[in-house]
Amino acid sequence: MVASVLLEIKAKSVDKTFDYKIPEFLKETLKVGMRVSIPFGAQKLQGYVLEIKQEKSVNYELKEIIEQLDDEVILNKELLQIGNHIKELTLSSLSSAYNTMLPSALKAKKNNKASKKYESYLYLNHSLEESYALCKNEIQKELISLFESSGTISKKEANNISLSAVKTLLKKEIIFEKQEECYRLQIGLEELDQKKELTEEQKNAYEEIIKRKEEEITFLLHGVTGSGKTEIYMQVIEKVIEEKKQALVLVPEISLTPQFVQNFTKRFGSHIAVLHSGLSIGEKYDEWRKIMHGNSNIVIGARSAIFAPLKNIGIIIIDECHSDSYKQENNPKYHVFDIAQFRSHYHKCPIILGSATPTLEIMARAKKGLFKLLTLKKRAQNNSLPTCLLVDSKEEVKKGNSILSEILEQKIKDRLEKQEQVMILLNRRGHSTLIQCSACGFVYKCPYCDITLTFHKSTKNLRCHYCGYTKYLDNRCPECKEEALNYYGLGTEKLENILNEKFPTANIVRMDTDTTSKKGSLEKMMKSFQEKKYDILIGTQMISKGLDFPSVTLVGILNADITLNIPDFRSSEKTFALLYQASGRAGRSKIPGEVVIETFNPDNKVLKLVQNQDYYGFYHYEMQIRKLLKYPPFYYIAHLIIKSRDYEFAKEEAKKTSEFLKKNVEETTIVLGPTIANMFRVNNVYHFEIMIKYRFDDKLKTILKELDSMFLINRKVELEIDLNY
Repeated sequence: MVASVLLEIKAKSVDKTFDYKIPEFLKETLKVGMRVSIPFGAQKLQGYVLEIKQEKSVNYELKEIIEQLDDEVILNKELLQIGNHIKELTLSSLSSAYNTMLPSALKAKKNNKASKKYESYLYLNHSLEESYALCKNEIQKELISLFESSGTISKKEANNISLSAVKTLLKKEIIFEKQEECYRLQIGLEELDQKKELTEEQKNAYEEIIKRKEEEITFLLHGVTGSGKTEIYMQVIEKVIEEKKQALVLVPEISLTPQFVQNFTKRFGSHIAVLHSGLSIGEKYDEWRKIMHGNSNIVIGARSAIFAPLKNIGIIIIDECHSDSYKQENNPKYHVFDIAQFRSHYHKCPIILGSATPTLEIMARAKKGLFKLLTLKKRAQNNSLPTCLLVDSKEEVKKGNSILSEILEQKIKDRLEKQEQVMILLNRRGHSTLIQCSACGFVYKCPYCDITLTFHKSTKNLRCHYCGYTKYLDNRCPECKEEALNYYGLGTEKLENILNEKFPTANIVRMDTDTTSKKGSLEKMMKSFQEKKYDILIGTQMISKGLDFPSVTLVGILNADITLNIPDFRSSEKTFALLYQASGRAGRSKIPGEVVIETFNPDNKVLKLVQNQDYYGFYHYEMQIRKLLKYPPFYYIAHLIIKSRDYEFAKEEAKKTSEFLKKNVEETTIVLGPTIANMFRVNNVYHFEIMIKYRFDDKLKTILKELDSMFLINRKVELEIDLNY
């Protein structure tokens, strides 16, 4: 018997299967979808078994598989098909597609073996009466009494009473020990909540979804912030579970996961699996296997959870569907929605896209009838949306208020006096974004990237947020040796220091990637804020969406222009979504909420629409611009990056690539570039970009595949293709 094995090598030039002889001792156990260890030249590699056949298809003698790495199939029929789907969608290698889908412990990579966690449990060798009779003292009898409520106890629990008594009972064979597998992540069982009564709007949306729960259909649940989308999700899931099916729920940010899990645990108990980047390798492995064995009927997680090995999906929910984080930036550049559509077709189940600010592409599809639009115009508790105020930062600077406006400072004081909570959004972490010497003009820049280094005061380090380069900051300028360094720009760390000075009695917490990197810190921080142990929460965009803190009545947004000035055709859309979502954190209970947005452009149309919380106004305004400039949803965009460590070589190859495309694409297809990329040099690699705008071009994918194959033989330059930019 022969196995066709896909190797762990990600290189597209080796993106094919190789035949290996199945040794006698594996013929009964080896199955398609398992990992194996195989010889490849002088190396010992890992790979996925994609086919098992009776005869070899080559004339030469085959090498044998060394070892079977899994005792169960890790890539079932559906996941194998999804891998091929990703390869076709993104023009990536099949190996990189499968490695993206699986948790680290199950990826095919050198010397990788998954480890299960075991705990020791104790059992009685005799009946309770006989066991008591065999005991010599009261401590031994106390241990035996633990078996009265259940037939087993953990050895750890027994050792806490008496280690020597446990050893004696084991030696005398009154009890015996057994190793049993356990899961590392334990979700605490909450006191179960009853489902809430739905409003008329919620009920209409719920009934529409349930009516079509056996169909391959996409619903857009467009509801204002606080309109109760989560309650609809939960009641739909309840119906799905009643029918012995499973639910897949995706959230965009790891910051939303703890609150989501808490809400779902209160409703459904602990039969929930969680998948996100904050888990350890072992925890992810356990959660994956828990799902695979059918021990969870609800999976909640971030982007990678879309690949959860559920076997009978009844509903797929993508909450905050407008979020950038649903698109993977590294190869393979897949979008969660594309995989959700595949799984919806496979399981014949609906998808729910939920958002207060859906992307223009999503809303345009709903308007055309490709998605079913369900609308929630009111908040669930009938409380009003927060009032929003735009503050002109130019005028505040003239008054000497460079960070906090006079009105925002006053409103924070007011909330602190009333013992209400405040959230402040500043979408930039660190202390200062620019360090310059006033004596000679020297500016600290990353030696490997085209970007200034950000100062982090807590560690006194300068950091590059692109390549990770770190440098200790001395007080003296490295050029002129003068102590004349000036700190410019504002990040969350600096803002925290300023607020601590202005409000010394307030308890302030900062939530960004610097403060939440330690395991468990995010959950602890959110729980503390929910329990009102903190008065003010400062954060980056991770605090802007989905979070529900009833005592927050004021949201402050600083430097609202940051995202508006990014050179990206989606910058207006991203700004509107970020500010609208952040505003929605205020006034989610009976106390009215207020939002203060500080900006240098108070007359900006997008900011005015945020102030009026007018999503449809923004949609129509931005659609006119997109149509005029031939951007999505009116045109599709393919984005190409040509990169190399050799500047001249990258420049020349980018020029050749553009010329090749212009000669071969349809006449109606527009090829722009090459130009230098927004981040031109990252980690000493130079980046050039080409943008392709097209509506109908049947040849384009074939042309891009041909182009991709040309770059495979050139080791000095790399081509990245994003077909869904």
